[in-house]
Amino acid sequence: MATALAATGLTAFGGSPAHAADVNLVKNPGFESGLSNWTCSSDSGTTVTSPAHSGTSALKATPAGSDDAQCAQTVTVRPNSSYTLSAWVQGSYVYLGASGTGTTDVSTWTPSASGWQQLSTTFSTGANTTSVTVYTHGWYGQPAYVADDVTLTGPGDPGGPGDPVPAAPGGLTAKAASSSSVALSWNPVSGATGYNVYQDGTRTQSVSGTTATVTGLAPSTSYRFEVTATNATGESAKSTAVTVTTGAGSGDGPSVPKHAVTGYWQNFDNGAKVQRISDVHSQYDIIAVAFADATATPGAVSFTLDPALNYSEAAFKADIAAKQAAGKSVVISIGGEKGSVSVNDAASAANFADSVYALMQKYGFNGVDIDLENGLNPTYMTQALRALSAKAGSKLVITMAPQTIDMQSPSAGYFRTALNIKDILTVVNTQFYNSGSMNGCDGKVYSQGTVDFLTALACVQLEGGLDPSQVGLGLPASTRAAGSGYVAPSVVDDALDCLAKGTGCGSFKPSRTYPGIRGAMTWSTNWDAAAGDAWSSGVGPHVHAMP
Repeated sequence: MATALAATGLTAFGGSPAHAADVNLVKNPGFESGLSNWTCSSDSGTTVTSPAHSGTSALKATPAGSDDAQCAQTVTVRPNSSYTLSAWVQGSYVYLGASGTGTTDVSTWTPSASGWQQLSTTFSTGANTTSVTVYTHGWYGQPAYVADDVTLTGPGDPGGPGDPVPAAPGGLTAKAASSSSVALSWNPVSGATGYNVYQDGTRTQSVSGTTATVTGLAPSTSYRFEVTATNATGESAKSTAVTVTTGAGSGDGPSVPKHAVTGYWQNFDNGAKVQRISDVHSQYDIIAVAFADATATPGAVSFTLDPALNYSEAAFKADIAAKQAAGKSVVISIGGEKGSVSVNDAASAANFADSVYALMQKYGFNGVDIDLENGLNPTYMTQALRALSAKAGSKLVITMAPQTIDMQSPSAGYFRTALNIKDILTVVNTQFYNSGSMNGCDGKVYSQGTVDFLTALACVQLEGGLDPSQVGLGLPASTRAAGSGYVAPSVVDDALDCLAKGTGCGSFKPSRTYPGIRGAMTWSTNWDAAAGDAWSSGVGPHVHAMP
């Protein structure tokens, strides 16, 4: 790879100080306001508190197999002018560049920066150029890179200096505190474009509004919170602190077994065996009813039994109650391949929570499964699921079934949502099929349909912040259930053994074991039944025998 990159003729070199009359034209250059003013490809970027070259934040962006994690900003410049672009970076194959210059676009890179290294380049604008795009990016399939203190110095906008640093926020209050979370609010600050929330002196999140929910807290514990206001110029002083003590907690989480098998029940006839809930094999611990229906109200969902099933609502409710009496959980699944439910603002998040809770009340569902295969907004899906949790209580079951590509990096929307709700999340059953080849946690590429694909990709989630109890392996029940990626039940068992105790592995062997891994999921109970329940009979007893 190094030879191929070198052939582009790019070089890295140290920058020289800008003339005193020049200004930094980059907004939010140190990422103190999160990703405000920046756009990152494929949701690849986030901000971190460590390492930071200066201030309290830096950019961290994670490439994927088909994405180089480019983060960019369009900056106003003057025609026929000279500029110096620089940034401090860490990582392998990190690039800094400018496009749209009207002359010769420029780029510089470093093959390896184990500590902070400054990249710098210069360019001149064309006669008609009034804006350029500055960017950083990594390289396909490489580890995450970090960037901070991006500067573009040269003749600036004749409008003069930027806004002053905002004042410290006032009115910080704690609206509600559970055993694991606290809801904060404060007064808006003039000139602020964002706010940072500090927990016991450490910045934990950046938000654009005047509310935030801090999660992952311990029961019966006191925490100190402060807030700052930010804009492109800088960060304010901290607000007056508030101290909050979390509740004691009930200790009665969802009644899902330590090791569990999840199966999707089809509310339609697509050639698989038509079932009632009562027909679902007893090896399934969580039954996800597929799927809820989108409505004309943004974010809201409904559910109607398919008339082709000849299944009455009364019988459906009774069968759900019978499964629950047998210790099973039944959840309503949102999405699917053709799902069109969109939760992208506060109103649709509230509609989602209200409508799902209404279905839980009507049919007796234990919770919800998120299977939105056309993307989701992590901010508002998090908000929706927390609102649902507040309504349903501690026994709420929340499962997720993202596609493999959605769980390649903790910065991806689906992964971020899972981490955001880690304190109330039951399990993420990633669909390890219909995927092609993907990167494992060791940076190597693995092909689907193998034990290595399952273990190396599950390792991404296990090492990316999820608890082992929140990780499950999702596979098709038969060759007819998916376009590709089917593996025999024995391969699923081997993958679970590899992750749980280091046996049964292929060429990939995790650096440590995860005895608490939750289990496995299949699409679908109907396709499993059409194949004589071979999947549940092969995987179920193995999962339930795990210590």
